[in-house]
This record gives sequence, C-alpha cells and structure tokens, in this order.
Amino acid sequence: MSIRALRGAVQLAVDSKEEMNREVPALLEEMLSSNDLSEADLVSVLFTVTPDLTSEFPAAAARTLGWSDIPLMCAVEIAVVGALPRTVRVLAHVESAKPRSEIAHIYRGGAKALRPDLTP
Repeated sequence: MSIRALRGAVQLAVDSKEEMNREVPALLEEMLSSNDLSEADLVSVLFTVTPDLTSEFPAAAARTLGWSDIPLMCAVEIAVVGALPRTVRVLAHVESAKPRSEIAHIYRGGAKALRPDLTP
C-alpha cells in the first residue's frame, strides 16, 4: 500500500454556505468512488479556495460527510489576475494500491477548464 495524492476542484455557482455544503461533499464523494476508495483510506485533505469564497470553509462542508477524525486544512489561493473565480481545490492524501498513473483526478463543472488534460 502506498500514499497517493488525489487532486480535484469545483467551481461554485455562487459564494454561499449552501453551495459549498452541496458541491464540496459531491466532489469528495466522486474523488473517492472514482478511485475505489473509502473514508478509511484517507490520510489528510488540504483545501484551497479562491479569495472570493468567504461564506464557508470547505473543511466544514467535508465534515458533513462524517469525516470527524481526518485531518483537514483550508488555505486561500493567491489572487492571480484572470484566475477561475469561486473555485475550491482539493489535494487528498490516501492509502491506495493503485499506481500513480491510474489515479483519477476529478474536476467538476467550470473547474474542468483548469485541467482539460485530465477531464473527459
């Protein structure tokens, strides 16, 4: 078993607690299911948000999944001119037997533009 890093991102339609609590758990569940993982495989999760997201912490949204004993951390992305607005990025560290080349990174909605090479 190795430690692998999963990437993901989602662009929120609006900056609201409700949107964060809907979109972040959906992204996290897709990241796990697409890689045949469960909550027990998680080591830690780092979230970043663009500076325009101030209504809720993505870690708080993750806690709605019952993730009470997983280390979660949030940070703000640097404010780059022209960056995709209202974006939550995720870097999850997991235990997995999959080789790095088989890890599925998930980009939802408008965030697909961040990594067109990884999205269908």
